[in-house]
Amino acid sequence: MYRHNVNSVRNNFYGVQYNSTLTSVFNVSPLENKLFKTLNLEGDDAWEATMQTDIQTTGFINRSWFEKKEGAYFAFVRNSGTTPAATSEYPLRSLNGIGRSASILGPTAATLVNFSISPLVSIGSIVSIGDTLYYALPPIYSTPVLFGEVTDIQVNYPQGDNRLVVDATSGSVPPVQTPYILYIKNSVAESHGVLGHYCLFTLENPNTNKIELFAAQSEVMKSYP
Repeated sequence: MYRHNVNSVRNNFYGVQYNSTLTSVFNVSPLENKLFKTLNLEGDDAWEATMQTDIQTTGFINRSWFEKKEGAYFAFVRNSGTTPAATSEYPLRSLNGIGRSASILGPTAATLVNFSISPLVSIGSIVSIGDTLYYALPPIYSTPVLFGEVTDIQVNYPQGDNRLVVDATSGSVPPVQTPYILYIKNSVAESHGVLGHYCLFTLENPNTNKIELFAAQSEVMKSYP
């Protein structure tokens, strides 16, 4: 015999411990494409969160990332992404192009990707050490291929420096000197949110004590592609 409602440990059924789970949807302005940037929980505990839209399925927030502010738990949405990137990630804001390289030299673990200074091909200020570099081959430049991880950025025009240093051991060095170079920002570190018309979110909590959750909110902004 198993007696219900006499166990002080929450979510324990027939000797098996479960987590609390809740699934709901953010569906404000359903005809507009939006970025769901944050998650705000009105309650007395933080929850693990996964978030997916009709465009992206990789949004998540670890329970330890929530910060308590004015009695609510607040965190921004990260993306797990994949390496190499999936085709569905190519249209996202985390991907940026640089341009065609002038030459590619050096060993696989420290490959120099040089760009022209005259005319200038600017590396820009958005790319960072730790970003993942890709290349696309001529003549149509249509299929990005994993190059490797950016380990250094060397820009000094008077000295003739305009290059990236790449560890290509996780990818491959381009077979030509002048492919089109592009990069994807670190998907966990960057706060791009998840893009879509609606956002389906699932919350999970392992607490065995009584906890309360009153509301869930998200900071949402219209996407302007």
